[in-house]
Amino acid sequence: MKAKSGSLIRCSTSNKTYFMFGSAIFVLYILMLSFTYSRVEAAITVPGFVVEPYTSSDQNQAIIATFKDASIKGYGIKKRDETTAKAEDDLYDGTGYISYFFEEDEKATAQKGSATFQVKAPENGLYELSLGYYIPEGNGDKATSIQVNGSGAGELTLSAPKPGTVRAEKKMTKVLLNSGNNSIQILRGWGYYGIEYIKLERVEPSISTQKTKMDPLSNSKASPQAKALMKFMSNQYGKKIISGQQTLEDATWIYQQTGKYPALVSSDLMDYSPSRVENGSTSNEVEKMMEWYKRGGIVSLSWHWNAPKGIGGNEPGHEWWRGFNTEFTTFDVEYALNHPESEDYKLLIRDIDAIATQLKRLQEHNIPVLWRPLHEAEGGWFWWGAKGPEPAKKLYRLMYERLTKKHGLNNLIWVWNSVKEEWYPGDDVVDLVSVDIYNSPGDHSPNIAKYDELLFLSKHKKLVALAENGPIPDPDLLQTYGAHWSYFNTWTGDVLRDGKTNTKEHLKKVYNHDNLITLDELPKGLYGSPRWK
Repeated sequence: MKAKSGSLIRCSTSNKTYFMFGSAIFVLYILMLSFTYSRVEAAITVPGFVVEPYTSSDQNQAIIATFKDASIKGYGIKKRDETTAKAEDDLYDGTGYISYFFEEDEKATAQKGSATFQVKAPENGLYELSLGYYIPEGNGDKATSIQVNGSGAGELTLSAPKPGTVRAEKKMTKVLLNSGNNSIQILRGWGYYGIEYIKLERVEPSISTQKTKMDPLSNSKASPQAKALMKFMSNQYGKKIISGQQTLEDATWIYQQTGKYPALVSSDLMDYSPSRVENGSTSNEVEKMMEWYKRGGIVSLSWHWNAPKGIGGNEPGHEWWRGFNTEFTTFDVEYALNHPESEDYKLLIRDIDAIATQLKRLQEHNIPVLWRPLHEAEGGWFWWGAKGPEPAKKLYRLMYERLTKKHGLNNLIWVWNSVKEEWYPGDDVVDLVSVDIYNSPGDHSPNIAKYDELLFLSKHKKLVALAENGPIPDPDLLQTYGAHWSYFNTWTGDVLRDGKTNTKEHLKKVYNHDNLITLDELPKGLYGSPRWK
């Protein structure tokens, strides 16, 4: 560029003027393109980013409807104007909101309060939906849910505003709007928040799922079979979704309904927990996974880890087998990890070693495993998440170190199962990121909000999976929204078989869809050779 600029200096004054003017126009054009591109990219790759509430200048770039524009119905809900809102909270500095500050009334004959916005879209397509909201200081995150033109979009999290403030704006999800009139209904969810406005900005589906190179497996000594499975999953990512089902028995039921087996079957090492074995539990889940692998399927495992101690006996309502739930154990994971000389810490190691024995049986037969320990930690309902993110991350890393280094388990592909950044244990010990989502029965939305959150969490460098689900997302909507889940894994029992959460018609559509991978579509040489010892 320097040589070219030097030659241009020797041009006539007139030509120099034209050049400078043209260059300025060109630079301005590039800047405008960059700005437009960055806005679209921000909506796609930085979901959930909490920003300052909008100012009037934003109105030229988005469709905005305020609380004054909404219609409300049902019990409990009301509109609070600026004067009323500021009188109730000295920190509030907005112009008013729709109040969801009410308790649910199980005896109420009317519906719970909700608000509906009518918006006019200039064209069909995807729009980024942002919410401006109010949460009183010290109240933490809240959850809501929305209906767009009568269809659900899943549960959405309103993140607590930054300290010292009570208002925020957050990109919540992408929604599909029709050209012309559309309705957006905001339901109560957990309640105890206010909605100031909604904002909609036109976006396109994810431009590319492979913008950045995917991280290699975290374990440098990963087995050839684990590498082969990961390569296959990476090659399919963004093209097709891998079908999955919890339990081999339900995978068989799927075949009976649809004529297809899922490609992936997931099971649980729960009954191998020493505190359950001590109470007489037995399991043959490892044998079932060996059988599934012989048939060419993908194996996934989780572990409802019964607490090492401090569980119940046989008393009704507090039985020993409930011991993985926080409310049914006195075991303190934070204490155990902070006192490595204690009996509690030694029991953690005992339990991890017991599970290592089972995982080694699979490794001895060259079986790679999608391994998802400490699932749903951020929920707090399991003891491993009851003390917050730091003990959970510490326990995860302890398990990773012990299984890979001490026990030499190189057949594991490590799947993390929470979306919040403060819970993430680190790229060096995670291969896939995932979440569990249980929408209302029949809500087959693509769960794009959670998908985008996981993309952001992993910086686009990890595969993103739906590790547990109720309703199976509609494959057509997955493509429309650009929700490129690596795989789904439908939960067992009524979630699958009740005829409401997933109707037989929906199952047939899903399992015979061109964008879905079933067992018969897995490549014969998926794991290389030898496949089985």
